[in-house]
Amino acid sequence: MSKLNKQFTLILFLICIASAFYINFNIPATWVESQLRYQTYTDAEGNWMYRAAGKTIAIDNIVAYQDSELSQQALDKLSGAPSIKQQWVSLPTDANITAEEVAANLVLLKADFHFGIWSLLPAFIAIVLCLLTREPLVALASGIVVGAIMLGQFDILNLVLIPTIGTTNAASILILYLWLLGGLMGIWAKTGAAQAFADYMSLHYVKGPRSAKVVTWFLGIIFFQGGTMSTVLVGTTVKPLADKAGVSHEELSYVVDSTASPVASLIAFNAWPAYIQGFLFIPGVAFLATESDRIAFFFASVPLSFYAIFAIIGTLLLSLNITTFSGPLLKRANLRASTTGELDAPNASPIAAKELHSAQSAPGYKAHVLEFILPLVSLILVAIVSHFVMGSPQIHWAFASALLLSIIIALYKGIGLSAVLDGFGNGLKGVVVASVILMLALTIGMLSKQLGGGIYLVESLGAQIPFWCLPVILQLMTMLIAFSTGTSWGTYAIAFPLALPLAWTIAQTQGLAHPELYLMVCFATVLNGSVYGDQCSPISDTTILSSMTTGCDLMDHVKSQIIPATYAATLAALCWTLTVVFFA
Repeated sequence: MSKLNKQFTLILFLICIASAFYINFNIPATWVESQLRYQTYTDAEGNWMYRAAGKTIAIDNIVAYQDSELSQQALDKLSGAPSIKQQWVSLPTDANITAEEVAANLVLLKADFHFGIWSLLPAFIAIVLCLLTREPLVALASGIVVGAIMLGQFDILNLVLIPTIGTTNAASILILYLWLLGGLMGIWAKTGAAQAFADYMSLHYVKGPRSAKVVTWFLGIIFFQGGTMSTVLVGTTVKPLADKAGVSHEELSYVVDSTASPVASLIAFNAWPAYIQGFLFIPGVAFLATESDRIAFFFASVPLSFYAIFAIIGTLLLSLNITTFSGPLLKRANLRASTTGELDAPNASPIAAKELHSAQSAPGYKAHVLEFILPLVSLILVAIVSHFVMGSPQIHWAFASALLLSIIIALYKGIGLSAVLDGFGNGLKGVVVASVILMLALTIGMLSKQLGGGIYLVESLGAQIPFWCLPVILQLMTMLIAFSTGTSWGTYAIAFPLALPLAWTIAQTQGLAHPELYLMVCFATVLNGSVYGDQCSPISDTTILSSMTTGCDLMDHVKSQIIPATYAATLAALCWTLTVVFFA
């Protein structure tokens, strides 16, 4: 980085710090009512209950909406924060309504706040510094400092970092990505199992860069669970064979990342429909009344997921070496790898240690291809079986079974315990930086959610928007929210409960002939816009893991992927607009 660039970066950071202090002391928070809807019912004793996260919970102290401290009218009169965080309320209704209508009018009120456009400042500084410095640790830490100051949490270590590290999500990251994934990759490097797999695939199936990328694309389609599991599984599997075939790391990480969440939203036989349906209830809309209705609505909307369709087609074209729609950076990476054999750009700094991606077999030990395939099969089987038995794939169990099986095979073949421990230790070292980046990304995502940037963006919309504009506005809004927070599922929780009622109101007030189709289009724009933002964000876990498992520089992956992803998003926006104009 040049001296001028360093000076500009420092000045920008100081300006953001000063702005954060100004916001904390001078900008009052705007409080906004949030309504959360759950499946509510009465038990045998007549007590109200609701289901959330697979649990049945009693509802106590239901009050009338107009009497709640968390109603928007009451929040507008507050000079500070409300005294309660959430409250069950009964929405105003007619006197003569059925029991089902009573249940539909019970909502959980919560109060969230934002600082207007300032709420986007932490994500803004983190993303800009990522682009300027190419140092994600520095960029994420800077965003965390700015966000903590805005919230008045000046003891950043005790009030921000330690509480985040102590959460279940953080523990999950450390166990899965530091111990299990790092250990597995370390064992494979130590035994040479990954290299044996690459040699086998190169001998029988992979004859060059194109076939290696096609295999990667095909595995991305097969592993349609989406999110971190698909990214890690595909990236870890194809890395050795793609390196041997001479595939640039930018191309490889793009194919891995763009066949994770886009595929999961299309081949949705996974956890996505069950999670998302909880946000789709709209009062008075009969075809969204029950959980099964909302899941059916999800699947009916799949053909309208134009971004996911174009993203997957784009990765297939690149895999076939058709780079017309790949953008200049991926074209350059393709040319560099084919002419010079260099898989990384000259100034690249991969976030996974090099020793993970090169064989360091113990003396006299010869690995067999099954030492790679059997743990992989174990991983997939445990994930699939646990998904059907427990309702969701137990990713930790899956990776733990693969790691344990790899260790047992290595010990059985006589590698020696000290060599196994050495490989395991090297694996941990290789993913430490990536794990820290994931932790910081989790922290800044939590800060961004607390600051209410997504709520501010959604609140800025009005019901007077022309119907044909709304799908693209929702797409752009969710793209920005997910890009700023690094999470698609978090964006769904913010956007769906606000966007879909708005879409239904516009469909009714502007007299659309096919309001259900219009609602399906708006649903698809939120679903796909969030996937785009998550996929392209440098603070997203899937983006970081795609870079780590493929050995790519994080910012090289971000900058090269965002161009073809934007092509796909632009085509999708055109398709959604034409659909509502001609068919809604």
